[in-house]
This record gives sequence, structure tokens and C-alpha cells, in this order.
Amino acid sequence: MNVHSPKTTNVGIGLRPEHYQVIEQTKPAIDFLEVHSENYFDPHSLHYSYLQQISQHYPLSFHGIGLSLGSDEAVSIKHLKQLKTLINEFNPFLVSDHLSWSSLQGAYFNDLLPVPYTYEALMRFVSNINQVQDYLQTQIIIENPSSYLEYQETDLPEAEFLNQISEKTGCGLLLDINNIYVSAVNNDFSAQQYLDIIHFNKVQEIHLAGHTRKEFENGDILIDTHSKPINQPVWQLYKDNIGKIHNAVTLIEWDADLPDISVLLSERDKAKHILTDSSHG
Repeated sequence: MNVHSPKTTNVGIGLRPEHYQVIEQTKPAIDFLEVHSENYFDPHSLHYSYLQQISQHYPLSFHGIGLSLGSDEAVSIKHLKQLKTLINEFNPFLVSDHLSWSSLQGAYFNDLLPVPYTYEALMRFVSNINQVQDYLQTQIIIENPSSYLEYQETDLPEAEFLNQISEKTGCGLLLDINNIYVSAVNNDFSAQQYLDIIHFNKVQEIHLAGHTRKEFENGDILIDTHSKPINQPVWQLYKDNIGKIHNAVTLIEWDADLPDISVLLSERDKAKHILTDSSHG
């Protein structure tokens, strides 16, 4: 099985259609680009054509939402075939998906749904991840979700659940620090204590993104919108924990209300400065 070793100093951005032309034409200095893999399953699409051109100049990572690794059902062979074809064509240095489920009886939901952190769910994830890695013949990495509620039925805290998945399957971890902060505020736990549990030697990628606050009569919640600059508490968590990272890249994630690419590059520069300061500390 191919296990990838990205460089800790690399900071990338997500490739979105709104930025295809400016990236293809100006080729800004970016360490890598992350793409949502399902958007490129059709080799006859305009998306695919742009990716062929852009991938000649940038390393790629693939980030998926459709494997539905927490489902009671087996992973879709059709989906795996499409993903493997894409991997063989573009040779990404990382392939990732989520700690969630998103399909039932062949129907896919436009959301990443949470699972209870029970031993039964753990073994289901382990089985599905093993199936995926065996089929793709490459390691995948798993991202922690944002959450707005917690199940009463649980055997493990989320961070330990992720550790166990990695230990039992050999998969890596994608640590979304914004998701951790959002979940911590919404569910009243310590984001730093969560990070203290995580096995950082298994972390191969970090996501940084912005969130928004939604006001309700009975209280506010944070929503993982990926629609604004990275919030200061998320930067602080990144800065406080960056010294624990052994071998992980960082991604600036922005999916909605996309600004000019210069804004993403400015966020990238902030992450670069934190990494530089950490290496000199």
C-alpha cells in the first residue's frame, strides 16, 4: 500500500471553479491544490479539462465526501472504481474523506451525517476503511467532522475514536481545526483537550477555515460555513499546536462566497508565517 509523506512546510488552497482561469493563466506560487474528487469523475466535463491543465503545474490532494465510511452498507464499488480511475490519472499525494456517513440504499444525501462513537461504529469504520484502502492500494486519511449535537450513546470521545481508527487500519488523520473549535463551542468541551488526545504522528493534513455564528432564541451556535476568513480562535489553536506536527501539510479551505484568489493567498501567507515562527522557536 502506498503511504504518502507530505512536507510540513507546505500550505495549499482548495481549487474551486471560480478560480480555474486565474490559476491556469497566472500560475501563482501555491504548494499544492486540493480538489473535491467527486467533481472530477466525469472525464468529459469542463472541470476535468481544467484539472488536466492545472495539474501539470501543481501537486494535488483529493478530498472526497461520497465514500460514506460510517454507513451500515458496504462502500459503493462504483464510487471506488471512479475514484481509483481518477487517482491513477492524477496521482494525488493525499486521498481523504470524512468521519461520517452520507448514503443509504443507493441514495446519497447532500450532507455529512454524524455517527455515534460506539465500538460497533468503530468496527464498521475499520471494515469500510480497510475495504477502501485495499481496493485503491493507497492509504487514505480521515477528517474529523463539525458537530452541532452529541449522541447520548457513546463509548469513546471523538478524538480517541479517530486514534483507534488510525491504529486499526493504518489510515492517516486529517485534522480540521475549525471543525474542532466549532464542535467544542457548540457542545461545550475544550478544543485544546481534544487536541491533547489526538495522536499527532498520524496527522498528515490540517484544514483551516472560517465559520459563522447563528443566533437562536435559546442560544447561538457556530456553523462550519467555509465562507469567510479564518477566525482568530482557530488561528490560535493552530499556533498553539503546530509544534506537535510531525509530517502534515496545511490547507486553507474556502467553499462559499469565494473572494478574489488574493484573499486565499493572504490566508496562506498567515499559515506560512506561523509555520516559520514555529520552526525557529
